[in-house]
Amino acid sequence: MPEIAEVETVRNTLKNKILNKEIKSVNIIYPKMIDSNLTEFKNILPGKKIIDINRIGKWLLFDLGNYYLLSHLRMEGKYFIKNHDEEINKHEHVIITFTDNTDLRYHDTRKFGRMKLIKKDELSNTKEIEKQGIEPIDSKLTKEYLYEKIHKKHLPIKTILLDQTIISGLGNIYADEVLFASRINPLKKGSAITLEDCENIKESSKEIISNAIKYGGTTIKSYTSSLGVTGRFQQFLKVHKKENEPCAVCGTKITRIKVGGRSTYFCPNCQKLDE
Repeated sequence: MPEIAEVETVRNTLKNKILNKEIKSVNIIYPKMIDSNLTEFKNILPGKKIIDINRIGKWLLFDLGNYYLLSHLRMEGKYFIKNHDEEINKHEHVIITFTDNTDLRYHDTRKFGRMKLIKKDELSNTKEIEKQGIEPIDSKLTKEYLYEKIHKKHLPIKTILLDQTIISGLGNIYADEVLFASRINPLKKGSAITLEDCENIKESSKEIISNAIKYGGTTIKSYTSSLGVTGRFQQFLKVHKKENEPCAVCGTKITRIKVGGRSTYFCPNCQKLDE
């Protein structure tokens, strides 16, 4: 699944390839992917130029002047840039054609991705954006903020870290890595998390996400780059997808469990659950 580092990599790559291109037409093959009025979506985009591409959490924001095109890749969404005359793949569901006869094609095997067209001045009131928490690399992410958000919850900390209203953009891969770096068991309840734990989570999140962005994200089975960029951060993963491999710190075998329905990897020695 694309997480914040992967979405940031897609954003930066697209910026180098499609900025200032003018949209000629839009072909919506799977209408359920569009969370806007379809007629308006088709009629407003032609003639617009992609001025910039921003990101909030896992949402891409294509800047069209007085509008934003919001795009969420969800589980397996990808963007391809192709010549317009190339055959349409069965998993390409939204095709934006530019005046130079190249296409920006949204490819999504599971059809979970979503797009939405909004006016710029309505961004802060858009439900998908207004509920986003603070990003891991934002200086506003403090131990006090985390403690206030976490310490009254009785859910496992792994589940809490996946709540996008608390930390925006942190997903399954990096939540595992952050908890390992913080030496916190993924089953530890939010109500048991200390201010010191929150400091460790804050620092680990910032360091891990910054490095993941630096190395282009993590390329694993559920997410591969479609724009000629392959993530290299998987070389630095300590626990995620490393079941039965020795912990890099103590040598104990990494364990996989389910937490909130999500596969979760941790070291039972380095991340002991408090009695």
